[in-house]
Amino acid sequence: MNEQKDLPLWFWICLGIFLLIQGNLLFRDARKRGRKAWFWGLWGITGTPTPVICYLLFVVWLDRRRARKLKTERNETKGGERE
Repeated sequence: MNEQKDLPLWFWICLGIFLLIQGNLLFRDARKRGRKAWFWGLWGITGTPTPVICYLLFVVWLDRRRARKLKTERNETKGGERE
């Protein structure tokens, strides 16, 4: 299997379905988060696993980090008001 011609048709069909599902999931999650849904969806159908890894790093991880920081800041301001 040194050439693409040696790969069976079912492999290409499964790969296409996988890429469409990946792009759809990235699109829906990015739309839910308000983060350039069309960009992530289109990039998701072009390859794997780079779009997913970048999405997890640049969107999901940063959102969680910001949420954690905001929660900490709110707790500090509430604690400061009590004193």
